[in-house]
Order: sequence, then structure tokens, then C-alpha cells
Amino acid sequence: MNEDPSKDMGDDNALLYEVNDHIGVITLNRPEAMNSLTYQLYADLEDTVRTSQARVLVITGAGRAFCAGDDVKQILGNPEPAPAEFRARAKATGGLTPAADALLYTDIPVIAAINGPAVGWGMELALMADIRVASENAKFGELFVIRGLCCDAPGLGRLAQLVGRERAAELLFTGDVIDAHSAQAMGLVSRCVPHGDLMPTAMAIAAKIANNPPLAVQALKAGLRRTVEPDWRDTGHWAIEQITRLRATEDSKEGVAAFLEKREPVYKGR
Repeated sequence: MNEDPSKDMGDDNALLYEVNDHIGVITLNRPEAMNSLTYQLYADLEDTVRTSQARVLVITGAGRAFCAGDDVKQILGNPEPAPAEFRARAKATGGLTPAADALLYTDIPVIAAINGPAVGWGMELALMADIRVASENAKFGELFVIRGLCCDAPGLGRLAQLVGRERAAELLFTGDVIDAHSAQAMGLVSRCVPHGDLMPTAMAIAAKIANNPPLAVQALKAGLRRTVEPDWRDTGHWAIEQITRLRATEDSKEGVAAFLEKREPVYKGR
């Protein structure tokens, strides 16, 4: 039974959301752009998580990618500030990326079904899940450094928890991309499955959680946040300050230009 009508949100159905049997499935639906995030898609993701009545959320991507991070042309390559509506959202969360605020503070368990590349903020999105199931097609990379930027709060507050400080430092400082089997070996994901088994595996875990007493599950998630996680809004405020400062540097502009021009960047430390 479909308990919540299926709904498409945002321009061109860039985010799909459907709830069945208390499990909400969020699908990033910009396959032609590797599900990269626009301002509107960030807002739709935030609103979907904040308003969801599901007992479990499963997040995945359409097509061959999970999420390629920020849309380079609209966000990273655009010298103009975000539209006022989206700046107002950030003020309400103290500077923490609003979609991250929604995901990090929800008491609904979140499962990431990672169907392909999860890089940049796409890796941050995967890190914000409580449980990560990866297709053998998945890849992971904190690419911020090669764009001349600092990562967002989850890359600082969750990555080291999962893989240890030294491995986290290597991923953050190099911007290296790793495959799904390497991610499982270092503890970044709990399961690595054949691509065709991805959604059945994620949905089976979600169903087991959804069948448990929801108030107890929510209390357990709140308890994990209380005992093992940083002050996300403080960390997010610091990260956004760094990102804003670094975006104005020559190196950051060079990183974006090199990506768009499909060439190796030349950094100058300024």
C-alpha cells in the first residue's frame, strides 16, 4: 500500500520521493548531470527530509551516478552569491548547509544506496547516512581540495569516525577517488553488493528497521547523535566560513576552470 502519494519536487522532477510501507525513497533525478546539486535540488532535499513522516529513508541516484556534488556551472563556477531564498535558509541553520542540517538532525534512520560515483558533496551526502550500501559500481572521493576548497561538516565530523583519522586525512588531503571494495575494506560502507542487488539489499535493511517500534528507533538515533557526534552547526558554520574564504582565491578559481576546460590545474598558493 502506498501510504504517502508519490510526489516529484523541484524543477524538472530533479528529486523524486515515494513512501511505501513506512519506507521513504528519495531519488536524485538529474542523471544527465550525474545528479549534481543545484540550489533548488538542495532545497528540495532539505524540505523532503524535514517533512517526511517515514520510519526510514533510503537515498539513491538515478542513472549511473549517486551524486557528483555541486553543479559546477551554477554553484562553483558562478561568482554571484546564492539567491536570497537560499541564503536565508543558511542563516536559519547558523551557516550549516541546510540540507546537511536536515539530514544530521533528523531522528529518521537514513540509508544511502550508492549506485555510482559519490564525490564532492555527493560523498558528504553518503557520509550523512546511518548505513551505507554500495553497488560495485560506486566510487567515493572528497574532491574539495582539488577545487581549492574545504569540505563540508560531514567530511570533517563523520569520515574520521568511519575510517580513522589517518585514512580520512589521506582522502581529504589528496582528493583521491576510491572504488567500492576499497571503501568497504576501510569501513566507509558496510556492504558492497552487485549492482542489481543494491536496492533489494537497501530496502531489506530498511524494512527490518521500519518493522521495529519507531519511537525506540528514533530514540536510539538521537542517542547516537548525542554521544558520538560534534556540534554540527558549529562545525558547519566554520566549514562554510572556510569555503567562502577559499572560493575567492586564485587556486579555487583555477580548480574550477581546469575542471571545465578538462585540463590539469596549476596552483599558486594564493
